[in-house]
Amino acid sequence: MDITKVVVSLREKALLYGDYATYRSQLAKKLLNCRKKLNIATRSRGKFHPKSKITGEQIAGNQEYVQLQLLTAERAWAHAMSMKAIHSADTKGISGKARSHIVSRLEKGARTAEELVNALSEDGTGATSTDLLEARAYAALLRGAAYFEKQSWQACLESYSIPRIIYSLLSTSVKGDIFKDLLTETIDPSIRYAAYKIKVPRTQPIASIALKTFPIADRVLVDRITALHPTILKYGDTDPKHSTSGAEGAPTTLAWRGRKVSIEDAAIAVAWASVNTAKSKLTERLSQSSDHQPKELAAAYDDILTASQDAVDATKQAIDELKSEGVPQSDPRMQSLQITRTAVNYEMISWRIGRNRVLTGEDDGARPDFGETSRRKKNIKEEQQEEEEAEPQRKKDEAPGRQIARLKEKVVLYDGTLQSLESITELPGVANDEELSTRLQATLQYFTALKCLAIARSHSIAGNVVNTLALVKHAVDECQAALPVLLAEESTSGSPRNISVTKQDIQSLHELLRGELERSRAMVEISNLQKQQQQSTAGEASATTKKPLIHQLASYPAGGVVDLKNIVAYPPQIESIPVKPLFLDAAWNYIEYPDKTGGATGTKPSSGAGSKEAQQQKGTAAAITQEKQEEQQQQQQQQKPQKKGWFGFGR
Repeated sequence: MDITKVVVSLREKALLYGDYATYRSQLAKKLLNCRKKLNIATRSRGKFHPKSKITGEQIAGNQEYVQLQLLTAERAWAHAMSMKAIHSADTKGISGKARSHIVSRLEKGARTAEELVNALSEDGTGATSTDLLEARAYAALLRGAAYFEKQSWQACLESYSIPRIIYSLLSTSVKGDIFKDLLTETIDPSIRYAAYKIKVPRTQPIASIALKTFPIADRVLVDRITALHPTILKYGDTDPKHSTSGAEGAPTTLAWRGRKVSIEDAAIAVAWASVNTAKSKLTERLSQSSDHQPKELAAAYDDILTASQDAVDATKQAIDELKSEGVPQSDPRMQSLQITRTAVNYEMISWRIGRNRVLTGEDDGARPDFGETSRRKKNIKEEQQEEEEAEPQRKKDEAPGRQIARLKEKVVLYDGTLQSLESITELPGVANDEELSTRLQATLQYFTALKCLAIARSHSIAGNVVNTLALVKHAVDECQAALPVLLAEESTSGSPRNISVTKQDIQSLHELLRGELERSRAMVEISNLQKQQQQSTAGEASATTKKPLIHQLASYPAGGVVDLKNIVAYPPQIESIPVKPLFLDAAWNYIEYPDKTGGATGTKPSSGAGSKEAQQQKGTAAAITQEKQEEQQQQQQQQKPQKKGWFGFGR
């Protein structure tokens, strides 16, 4: 029948885009359609007949009667919630008449649901034990809401304990979060508030309160529950994390940084007990583990990280509850919770940093390791033998790009660690603790040095030796600044990796960085010598091909230095030189071109006595002038028009 699923789906669909009034109007329409299907709807202007209680025989004949009862109960509940929402904004709160009206609607819904339980309990209805438990839990849920509005806190606890036990039982056998959502959003807050009103200590978990107020005298209900889960009425919950036995064995105090506070909230106590248990399991697992692969070791931290996160969530919820109740920050309960919050957050961040340190490899990733991170599981002897054979070849053949990618992965882990350390400084009370702040600063410098070392190695692989030297020098400075503080740190040997940095860690890193610094300096010196040698070789080669000084007289020497060893090219080579045709100048002195009038052409008289050479030049000039005149006459004759046709008449 899925009674709980039907109710939750109806509420979610209606409240997704509307309010309780919209939900009520939708239920009225669905209720009318359901009555029409059953042929029990009152006709228009028809005589009203009082509604009779449904029977098991009717349900056996038609399952629509179950839907009819659920819609009727939900409509009454929606009506009450809509009125409560309207009066919730009143400054004086809900008045007596409004509260009585709300209670009457809730009681009507509870009576309708109880009638459904009685009808399903009859023989021949086809209802299973799960259907009967869901119907009983739904009826008790509405009855508990009615007692809550009436402020009958003891009766409210007794009513809410029934759906608390039933939904806890059904949540383990049904897929989905329907029952878990009802527990966390509706039932558990109501139980906690009612227990607070009757002054039940907060150290008692909700499961324990529900078990103490559960109606054991109802043998029919007890038998149905024990038939599905025999031990749930002993512990109050199927999850041992929230069971009463876990609460009884949980610590009642918490000590951190010389302060000891009492744990008043049961959820925090159970979660803190889980952290201590997970810590011991982690230590035992790491001590017995023969596989030293980073991913396998990091997987062992999952349980303690989950437990510490539960403790953080429980502490935050307890603080939020006190704030909602109007408790000031100066209240001793709030002060204790703030210290607890700092302690559990510090614990969670500490194990998160430890997981990152395991993933970086041995010595926090300080040693260069470019081997494979994931390999198939083989026998130990075969694996060691293959490593011995393949190690030199693997280190030799591994590409530089792959090595840089591995270093980038380490840098990402170091960044996560540095962010976690910075988040610790934001916790309450950490800034006022000078010793803790100094140690956190030294730890921050330690991981900063590791990050700089990883980046320096990537520059070294890429061939940037100057950048490598600068980064290694910065890493040495950070390590030396953190060295005095971390050497005074007392750490227990054999404990899993966490935020604590041991003496061996800082000493080994300092020695490694000193060696890396000397190596980087040597690499820079070698690089400088190679550059000087290349420059000198290039200078000698360019000197042999450099032009002599005689060919560079028009340009100023660079730096004012003149190479006097290369003045001229020796031995001399045959080269072409520019020569001016002097005979053209000589001819120009004796040639006169004809003027425009077509006069005779003469020659310039010779300035000296007539010689044989001058006579030859005059004869040459006269011959040239005669040739020019003949050419002009030929051109004039060619320009005359020729006669066309017969007798000179052209057309």
